[in-house]
Order: sequence, then C-alpha cells, then structure tokens
Amino acid sequence: MFVALRDLGFARGRFTLIASVVALITLLVGFLTGLTGGLAGQNVDSVLSWKADRLAVAEPTGGTDPQLATSTLTQQQVDDYAKASGATVSPVGISQVSATHGDVTGGLALMAGTPGAGTGPGADADTPAPTKGEVVLSEDAADALGAATGDEINVAGQDLRVSAVTGTGHYAHVPVAAVDLSTWRGLATRLGAPHGTAATALLITGKPDKDAVAAGDAAAHTVSLSGLNELTAIGSFRSEIGSLGLMIGLLLAISALVIGAFFTVWTLQRKGDIAVLRALGAPVSALRRDALGQAGLVLVIGIALGLAVVVAVGSVLQGSLPFVLSPLTTLGPGLLMAVLGLIGAAAALRSVTHTDPLTALGSNR
Repeated sequence: MFVALRDLGFARGRFTLIASVVALITLLVGFLTGLTGGLAGQNVDSVLSWKADRLAVAEPTGGTDPQLATSTLTQQQVDDYAKASGATVSPVGISQVSATHGDVTGGLALMAGTPGAGTGPGADADTPAPTKGEVVLSEDAADALGAATGDEINVAGQDLRVSAVTGTGHYAHVPVAAVDLSTWRGLATRLGAPHGTAATALLITGKPDKDAVAAGDAAAHTVSLSGLNELTAIGSFRSEIGSLGLMIGLLLAISALVIGAFFTVWTLQRKGDIAVLRALGAPVSALRRDALGQAGLVLVIGIALGLAVVVAVGSVLQGSLPFVLSPLTTLGPGLLMAVLGLIGAAAALRSVTHTDPLTALGSNR
C-alpha cells in the first residue's frame, strides 16, 4: 500500500472527485432502496402479518396470474379445500372501499377473518376482533377519517361503530380496517361481488404437504401460493418492486462502470511507474494488492459518506414518506457497491499487469 498511499496524497483532487461520485451514487442507491422497502411495506405488510403457511386464491381464467383483486370463493369451495387437504383453513375477505366520517371521506382496505384485531403489524394483542356492526381501524385509517374509538363511520352505505384503533397495516398502499366475516360478506355483495361470495382467499396453516395442497386445489379449483408468490398476487407489489429493482440494478451497474473507468484512466497514467516496479522485480500480485487497496480505500470513504447522509436524512423522512432504514436498505447496497467497485478496479488493472515491463519502459522514454 506504500505506492497507493503516496498516490492518494499526491493526487488528492482526483481521488476526492471519485470518492464524491461514489458517495453520490451510494446516496441514490440508498434512498431508492429505502423507498423500495417503504413502498413494499405499504403494499404487503398486512399480508405478511398473517403468518400463514400458504394462501389459496381462486383459480384464474384465461391464462392470467393468480390475483387477490379478482379472487372470489364460495362457501362450498372453502369446505371442499378443507376436506380434501386436511389442513386448517381460515377464509379471509378483502375489499377496497370508500368510507365516510362526517364530512371526511377516505379509502380503506377492508379485511375480515384475518388474525387478531385484523389491522396488521403493530396491533395490540389484547384488542378483540370486531363483531357484527363493528370496525377496527388502523392508525393511518383513523387519521385519514378523523375517527376515534366510539365514533361511527359509513362504509358503502352501512354504519359501523369504531370499536378500536390499533395497528399500522396497509394493503396496496391503502390503510387497513377490519370487520367480521358476516359484515364483509354483506358489503362485498353490495359492492358487486358475485352472489354467494364467502371469501377472497384462504389462509392455510398446519404445514400441509404438497400432495394435500394439490388435493385441496383440485377439489376447490384454487391455486395455493407460498413465499414470494403470495406477495406477487398483489398486482401493485409486482409492478412497483420490478420497476424500482431495475433502477437499483442499473445504478449499481453504473457505479461499477464509473469506478472501473476512473481506475482504468488512473492506471494507464501510472503505466510507466508500474513498468519500473515490474522491471525491478515487483510481483504482479503485489501490484494488484496495492491498486485494489487504493480502490478499496476510496470506495470505503465514498460509501461511508453516502450512507451517513442516507441515515441522517432518512431518519427525518421516515415520518412523512414510506421510507425504511435498516441494515438491508443501507449496509446491503453499500457492500454490494464495494464489491462491484473492486471488480471494476480489478478489470482496469488487466491491461497494465499483463504488459511487458520492457515494452512499457520503452514507450515512456
């Protein structure tokens, strides 16, 4: 690292420039990753809170992908799935509705049959599930409607009493409210669901094996989903994460190219010095370590500065934007940028370390 450190001290301006570029790219990647995590949470945090082994939705027609938005199940399908699979089956209902409290109108993701209070993560475990004629509002839903416990809100023409305000759940970016299944079924029919609709989907627990799941799907004409497939059944989740993930990937690729281009130019400018070192007997491995150590130091400084800004500004934005600060959205992208930057720097060394030192010396006379 002796030569590398002398270079850093001699060309402070150049290395400050590339460290600043790395910091800016880290800033962009960090903010975009945090925003992606926040938007993903507002799409699926309620679904994740269900903690079911599988989620069964109605079998799609026309070769389309399974979607919660278009899934409707009858009581016969619920019974057929439970009987054929032998698993514990809980019907859940989901509808996106408009609710009114006084002069205020807001959108709600109305859920029924979900675990606990039904309003997703952060819900008080002691809050009872709503009964007929009641609704439990998440905190954002209550804020949007200006409602509190004991108030009445109107949902699709039906008055419901707010029995509690708890939880922070969202579904497709809409705050969650929970009702009992009988209330939801009446509202769903009123909102245009087919007559006899008993559920939107089934929560499957008990860890049934593949054969049991296949038997349940065949009997009820459903599709059972698990893992990431449960989340992609929410259409907005797939489109948003795909778009934002592509942007993050492009930014990471750009960072590798920028860093590689910088060190390519810098290494070519040092061609004569490297040739002298090789002619004096310096092994290629030592030259590589020296150059990669130099690149690593610049990357660490730039990435650390970028992440510091992300953490400082992100902690302020969390209250007003769907933004997530976590090791996955900060350290993860930072480590990936460091690896890609070192790969770019290593690629830049190839043209010099494979050059004949005598030829290189001759070209610098």
